Amino acid sequence: MHSVIKNNKNLEFVEGPLKGKILHPIWLRERLNDEKNLDKINLQRLYEPSLIDNNLEIKYFSVDDDLLKITFSNGETGRFLVYDLVNEINKYDTVPNKIEWNNAINVLPYNDFNKFDKSEDLTIKMLSDFHSLGFVIITNLSKEEGTVIKFAENLGPIRSTNFGKYFDVISKPNPNDLAYTSLGLSAHTDNPYRKPVPGIQLLHSITNYAEGGDSTLVDGLAITNYLKKNYKDFFDILTSTQILFRFIDKDVILENWGSLIELDYNNNFKQIRFSGRVDYVPVLESDKLTIYFEARKKLYELCASKYFVIKFRLESGMLLMFDNHRLLHGRTKYNPSSGSRHLQGCYIEHDATEGKLRRLLSK
Repeated sequence: MHSVIKNNKNLEFVEGPLKGKILHPIWLRERLNDEKNLDKINLQRLYEPSLIDNNLEIKYFSVDDDLLKITFSNGETGRFLVYDLVNEINKYDTVPNKIEWNNAINVLPYNDFNKFDKSEDLTIKMLSDFHSLGFVIITNLSKEEGTVIKFAENLGPIRSTNFGKYFDVISKPNPNDLAYTSLGLSAHTDNPYRKPVPGIQLLHSITNYAEGGDSTLVDGLAITNYLKKNYKDFFDILTSTQILFRFIDKDVILENWGSLIELDYNNNFKQIRFSGRVDYVPVLESDKLTIYFEARKKLYELCASKYFVIKFRLESGMLLMFDNHRLLHGRTKYNPSSGSRHLQGCYIEHDATEGKLRRLLSK
């Protein structure tokens, strides 16, 4: 049941799923979606909302079942599905919420590339897994170079960097990044020195026959929530202290400031930046620095803990796609003389996978 009264110029819902909500007439007027107000192809407004009369009022209204009908003081009329208003007010999104995980995760989100063409539902599942868990593993891809580009561009445009449109993760002499060595890499996020930090990384295994070189992942969301619950002082200083991230090679110097853990406007997890090889803590009060370094050490220990780390092998023809704002990734040391190990990677942004998923679900 939807019970509504007029409260001054506004509509107030006194019963139903919008109980207690007060809707302004101009807010409602901006949601008129007939052909006069909204382009039916691109769904953009055909008018400038800032020019709506500030004295606009609701003259008549009624609610029949789930349909709200309104006549405005300027003679315009509108029809609104109440549950559309509920979804918008409650910020409902078809993109699934994040689900935190640790080493106890039972089944890794493997997806068979050969089956994607058979049903859009499988693509929806893959993208839903990605947004829930922060990563997916795609199997049965080609082992040819350039495969990662083709896969990424099916989702959205590629984010080029000074490493190029794509990058080859191989051991090579005089590298400008430790990724291009055979060293083991502890859990980290990529490119914290960029503005903005690339959102999604894709890594395609072309060959992986070397001893070692297993992939590792850690859920930064789970780490953050653990810190908040068990080490509140550490959580507070890691989310409030801005530090410098810097990358230097012969062609460019990149710098960006940010906290190791960033919160959104609701003080919920937004992003983790953690790369101990490229961060520089500013000069702070001695006591604050003592706590900060203790907190960073604890963060490192958690990211290296068997409780949080998962390890798997990215075999030839497999691709790993992960959220670089949420997950930390790494690898075990490998022996380049024992066999070839060649991965190709690139970056895309979150709006690519989110937009693709929303469009598929809207069908």
